[in-house]
Amino acid sequence: MNNNIDVYSSSVAFTEDDVRDKTVVVIDVLRACSTIQAALENGAAGVIPVAENDDAGKYTRSLDASRILLCGEKGGKKIEGYRLGNSPLEYVYDIVNAKIIILKTTNGTRAVTRSSNAKEVLIASFLNLTAVVDYLKKQNTRDVLLICSGWNNRLSIEDMLCAGTLTYRLFDGKLPADATDGTKVAFSLYQKFGENISKLIDSSNHAKRLKAIGYEKDIDFCSQVDLYSSVPVLYQGMIRLN
Repeated sequence: MNNNIDVYSSSVAFTEDDVRDKTVVVIDVLRACSTIQAALENGAAGVIPVAENDDAGKYTRSLDASRILLCGEKGGKKIEGYRLGNSPLEYVYDIVNAKIIILKTTNGTRAVTRSSNAKEVLIASFLNLTAVVDYLKKQNTRDVLLICSGWNNRLSIEDMLCAGTLTYRLFDGKLPADATDGTKVAFSLYQKFGENISKLIDSSNHAKRLKAIGYEKDIDFCSQVDLYSSVPVLYQGMIRLN
């Protein structure tokens, strides 16, 4: 695996120039990327990520209303009037099968939309770790940016741990001497906490916020490693399974 890998700590820590001609892996463990994965695994035709509510409204006016579900969260809770929030457990087959999900979240979908100038955008979480690693190794991808969505422009430790797990596996456990500072931090986090992923996630600031508003079951779901074997990929504004 080529060692041109860098890690960004939040959805605003990079520019359009940073992602240009790169393969971007967006990470939002709690919860957008986990929710996108669950929706697609349960039959959704695709997920359109949007950064703002106004953007979501534009899609609802231009697409077949019978095929779309307007979904998203603000402050962790479902936006009033939206069909679903940002809990992966809500995206069951009977609701999402064959539907196009228009999803607006505080951090994750913003990271995806800000990465739209990249060569390729992949969606990652603990739910599909090995699939993402295998995809990148098979493609022999040269320049990879792991973008942690974070929370309100700040670092989220669960996203950094996910990035660290990816870097550890991509480098086969051997950190290159010329690794970037971001990669070193993520890699070191995995070395320290990689054997206790669920425990670290459960103790994170974001997990505490979710518990406070009644989403404790989401934390358990999102802490599962390799529940799925597919990689969601952004193509012409819509995320589908590879």
